[in-house]
Amino acid sequence: MEKIILITGQVKFPITLDPGVWIFDDRKIDLTTHFSTPLEEVDDLLEYTKSVSKHWDREIMEGAIYPPTLKTEKKFIKEKILSGTFAIPFKPFLENAEPKNGTKTVVIKCSNEDVEISIDTAKNLILGFSANGKPVENGPIHVYFGDGSNQNNAIMNVKEFIIR
Repeated sequence: MEKIILITGQVKFPITLDPGVWIFDDRKIDLTTHFSTPLEEVDDLLEYTKSVSKHWDREIMEGAIYPPTLKTEKKFIKEKILSGTFAIPFKPFLENAEPKNGTKTVVIKCSNEDVEISIDTAKNLILGFSANGKPVENGPIHVYFGDGSNQNNAIMNVKEFIIR
């Protein structure tokens, strides 16, 4: 139960987060390069359309069978997952919880302290869950600000996010 994180407080839908399954989530980001690359706005629909178009073009060029290149790609992806350092944006979870009108702050409840931030800052949080292919130490997650200002001093031992 200590690996589970809650989003509670002034929300329409309290949420339970399990960082153990995020490794399979397509929204995960490579934490080793995230703060060093320039931030760019991504249009999800446009990215999805490009991805589908690329796949469609590939099937037309190579046929609708699974060529050996796909097996090679799967092996590469598996190796990257088993040795990578990953995080996931907090914003989708916060939006799904649907904070009630008038909420202004998010309290990050840790085992040894509480950190209070504005809800706008919380929308840009990055939740680190994997370091070198293993769950993070002092976890279950490490919380980083979106601008990377606490990149070397993450908020650790997080138990709950309380929306106020």
